[in-house]
Amino acid sequence: MNWTELKKHIQFFDIKGNAEFEVAGVESDSRRVKENFVFIAQKGLVTDGHRYIGAAVEQGARAILCESLPEVLSPGVEFLQVKDPALAAGILADGFYGQPSSRLKLVGVTGTNGKTTTATLLYRLMKALGFKAGLLSTVRNYIHDRAMETSHTTPDVIRINEMLALMVGAGCDYAFMEVSSHAMKQQRTAGLRFAGGVFTNLTHDHLDYHGTFKDYLDCKKLFFDQLPRDAFAVTNKDDRNGMVMVQNTRARVVTYALKQLAEVKGKIKANTLQGLVLEVNGMEVHSRLIGAFNGYNFLACFAAARELGFEPMEILAGMSGLPAVDGRFDTVYHAEKKVLGIVDYAHTPDALTNVLDTIKELKAPGSRVITVVGCGGDRDKTKRPVMARIAMEKSDAVIFTSDNPRTEDPQQILDDMIAGLEPQQMHRMIRQSDRREAIKSAARMADRPGDIILIAGKGHETYQEIQGKRFPFDDKNILKEVLI
Repeated sequence: MNWTELKKHIQFFDIKGNAEFEVAGVESDSRRVKENFVFIAQKGLVTDGHRYIGAAVEQGARAILCESLPEVLSPGVEFLQVKDPALAAGILADGFYGQPSSRLKLVGVTGTNGKTTTATLLYRLMKALGFKAGLLSTVRNYIHDRAMETSHTTPDVIRINEMLALMVGAGCDYAFMEVSSHAMKQQRTAGLRFAGGVFTNLTHDHLDYHGTFKDYLDCKKLFFDQLPRDAFAVTNKDDRNGMVMVQNTRARVVTYALKQLAEVKGKIKANTLQGLVLEVNGMEVHSRLIGAFNGYNFLACFAAARELGFEPMEILAGMSGLPAVDGRFDTVYHAEKKVLGIVDYAHTPDALTNVLDTIKELKAPGSRVITVVGCGGDRDKTKRPVMARIAMEKSDAVIFTSDNPRTEDPQQILDDMIAGLEPQQMHRMIRQSDRREAIKSAARMADRPGDIILIAGKGHETYQEIQGKRFPFDDKNILKEVLI
């Protein structure tokens, strides 16, 4: 695309230099810049992209978008001073990749818990109904059947447009993506055109980044505030913030609930280790998903699919065969010992509560629940003692261990967690910072038929991050090794 045409959509208040060229790429990471690229210099949490303008020019950038112009202007390079580089990046990426979000029915899913499951269920449902679809999620990105690794819940806006363009090229009709609060605050969805949005729930998380719960809520709400009039906004009416999310949206509001009256009303008729039996708007369906929290994810998916134009019975028939998402109530069973292991991504107080409440409901009388849990480093410290209390109150024994300590001392993280316990609870806990050894200990302790081991916090992750390095680590594989 010609640069003169592409830049017409950008609002800038100063311009230096002049360049006429065919744009080969748009990039905000200077390391990825090549000949005839446009580089957008953004101020991030860790580093300032303005520091890398020189490097981008050396690598072939012909145009630079920035908040403040550099002192030295390179000849043959055009510099555009813009108020909001993040917004400009979204507009440029949308134009360069041919407005891919307008050529798909794009649905965003936001909330504290359930984003991955709901987005993945929608993706799998479309495929089950015979359509090509794409997925951008915490676990894995998909361009129809082609899997691509992921590093962020919501990628930057340039990567999003790049992947949406690949979906269009692959013939996809639908795309589903998780939308994090970080993404909204950093405008990673700028310029995208959503056909609809889904709200799952809002609980304690990411206060290390947002500072206050209000800021966290406002960032989630912003997603719905920005939806266009012809979009839909599906919200959880049972969540106390469900209606707050959509109070200022222009989109068509659709509610779902298990407890209150809603457009999509569900009722759990049975909850077993084989799955849920649900009644949805008077129609009964069996799902392979387990737990009341997954009942909400099921309803959210049903409501969104209905808004996309599918018939209720068609949706339920397609959803009945959908499996659970990797790392979400993922089970390993030892038939001889009759011990069940569960791997779950539960890394927030609410998610841990939901999983343990489900286990309590399903476990046999006299059996024990042994929980292995930790908290991530360089993240919200206030939830650490809360997580520890929940684990102790809802388990028969708990092994506190490392999650992804990142740059923090694992022992300090454990100190923060254990500080939330009462003296009389100490005899039911073990402190073991080595996560592999912690899982082994749990397997040894589970010596009664019917015992259940919960490995919480990392779920689908196949690594452990320690001091800036990622080491291979898969909770489910290790559990299989020590349990079976």
